[in-house]
Amino acid sequence: MKKTQHESTTNLSRRRFVVGTAAAGGGLALGFNLPLGIDPAAAQTVGAGNTEVNAWVVVKPDDTCVIRIARSEMGQGTHTGLAQLVAEELACDWNKVAIEPITAGQNLARKRVWGEMATGGSRGIRISQDYVRRGGAVARMMLLQAAADQWKVPVGEVTVTDGIITHPASGRSTSYGKVAAAAAKLTPPDPKSIKLKNPREWKIAGKPMKRLDTAPKVNGSMVYSIDLKLPGMVYAAVKACPVYGGKLAGWDESKVSRMPGFSGVIQVDDATVAVVANTWWRAKSALEALPIKWDEGPNAKQSSATIAAHLREGLTSNDAFADINVGDAPKAIAGAANRIEAVYSTPFLSHACMEPMNCTVRITADKAEVWMPSQNAEASLAALSTASGLALEQCQAYNHTLGGGFGRRGGTQDFVRQAVAIGRRYPGTPVKMIWSREEDQAHDFYRPISQCKLSAGLDQNGNLVGLHIRVSGQSINAYLAPHNIKDGKDRRQLQGYWPEPGDAQIGYTVPNLRTEYAMRNTHVPVGPWRGVNTNQNGLYLECFMDEVARAAGKDPLEFRRALMKNHPKHLGVLNAAAEKAGWGKPLPAGVHRGIAQFMGYASYVAAVAEVSVKGGEVKVLRMVLATNCGHAVNPATIAAQVEGSVAYGFDSLQSEITVQDGRAVELNYHAYPIARLYQLPKIETVVAPTYDFWGGVGEPTICVTAPAVLNAIFAATGKPVHTLPLKNHGLRIV
Repeated sequence: MKKTQHESTTNLSRRRFVVGTAAAGGGLALGFNLPLGIDPAAAQTVGAGNTEVNAWVVVKPDDTCVIRIARSEMGQGTHTGLAQLVAEELACDWNKVAIEPITAGQNLARKRVWGEMATGGSRGIRISQDYVRRGGAVARMMLLQAAADQWKVPVGEVTVTDGIITHPASGRSTSYGKVAAAAAKLTPPDPKSIKLKNPREWKIAGKPMKRLDTAPKVNGSMVYSIDLKLPGMVYAAVKACPVYGGKLAGWDESKVSRMPGFSGVIQVDDATVAVVANTWWRAKSALEALPIKWDEGPNAKQSSATIAAHLREGLTSNDAFADINVGDAPKAIAGAANRIEAVYSTPFLSHACMEPMNCTVRITADKAEVWMPSQNAEASLAALSTASGLALEQCQAYNHTLGGGFGRRGGTQDFVRQAVAIGRRYPGTPVKMIWSREEDQAHDFYRPISQCKLSAGLDQNGNLVGLHIRVSGQSINAYLAPHNIKDGKDRRQLQGYWPEPGDAQIGYTVPNLRTEYAMRNTHVPVGPWRGVNTNQNGLYLECFMDEVARAAGKDPLEFRRALMKNHPKHLGVLNAAAEKAGWGKPLPAGVHRGIAQFMGYASYVAAVAEVSVKGGEVKVLRMVLATNCGHAVNPATIAAQVEGSVAYGFDSLQSEITVQDGRAVELNYHAYPIARLYQLPKIETVVAPTYDFWGGVGEPTICVTAPAVLNAIFAATGKPVHTLPLKNHGLRIV
């Protein structure tokens, strides 16, 4: 028998949620009438039947302000930061703020009133800050107008603090909850006509407010996608051809059909097979026992060695394009008094999310639902619609807090498509698909591999007269978004070397400068990895700058400063990090410093590392990192993001994905080490906002972590590290 929509709602999880509390108490729904079918990750408080005023705020009778959020939360603090921005303009009581995510289906039904829902590129706050602030301001003005109408006074005579509206002339006061119903009947003002508050005068935004999502994580009430349980659920484990580009040739189901809980074997796509059972462990066990035949194809002959040779050829080829070509760098270098050259390389890296790829679907003839951890709920909804064959209006995507994203759960949506392919074979039954850790490592969209040849020329006084940078490596756009490649040129791979200001500008002025990219793609799938190309490019340039400074006989900090006179914001964070770290002051015996600066995601960052090296043991004792992100919405969150960046930067120093027989070799954490707590140093964060632009904070400081550490190792040993990971040089972080 077909379930009604209400019956479907009651089966969504073990937790109960209240519907209609605002309507029952005369609350104001500044947003939308939330439809049935919402899961625990979505709204807990629904203003059913109330007038829609704007999309961002629900005011409850007890004065609680519930702020709607469209972006994904994966530990970066975006939900809290966006809530701070709305609450700042709303002028409510921060202690009475709650957050609720909206679904992609709701956004579609409302003609995308919340804008895009993608969360990546450190842009969750910076590209939505204006319209969410205006949403809070509109709500505030309507609530004030409602109170003024009630008192029959001009709205200009009323004020609000912490959600309490006051008419100073008469001494009267009321609260948001008491005027919400009246405010719901008003016509909202034009958001564009509102003058937003000066960030220098913020009282809620700009302050280190506690995260709103901490408590449910600590008390265990947070339901991640991988935790979701629905009545009658079955489970699927999947395995794709280990060689990228290979195909599924066949399997022998008879060998596993009598195993406990077994339900069936399904071909998911040309390269993937799944086993379904009544528990995931039983599905995984049957999958491991299933005899599978693969057609590995010609890519099975590829290896790390063949890929490295392919990239090496790009360092001297004639097909590279120049993005910056100021003066004549090759000529200036050839005629210089002193010439320096080095070739650097960085490997493929996995995202290594703690929560492996997973997705739950329920598909009927006229409705498709998906529960997933996604960095782009709209992309998940689109994948669900395409894979199920149902119209977007018949689909709903319920996003959960992510157990790690880092770019892996963005536009690719392979985990959604796989789950839908399996779910279509079980109509009306919830199907939860979970990748094993090994599958997650084996079929990632890795950080691209690349090599970089750098050449520099110094005059007789040690001044840099020419710099030539040639990157040879795999293109993310070529693999995932070919339409973004213009005239065969992919500028994305030169991120951080761009000439124009605004997002990822190179921070040095050199009289003769040439930056080039030679595209050398492989059969290995690649995609955005937290920090994307700024990480590799920052390492190449900043480590090489130390080599050039040493050849010039100059201090690395002073050498950089001389090249940054036209880049005041780059120089500002460099100076801030150096000053905080005490650059130039004596260090204990055996301790050495390294420094780096770079720009990414519209933010300026710099780092200083203090390191000791004994034998092959590298101990990072202290790191100071400075960030200018323009406006600092939550300094505590920025500090946390910087600390997380250090950990991710350490991953890039000690991990790699190698290729043998066409497939990934490192398939679990024992072979792919991620940063341990004992390895992390004392981390000091300097937040230096200039209040004149909006930059990101989740990714930028990764790109200065690794080069600062490597430059400190160079200072300690006298030998630059040109290739990663460190283990290939007999070094390890302890």
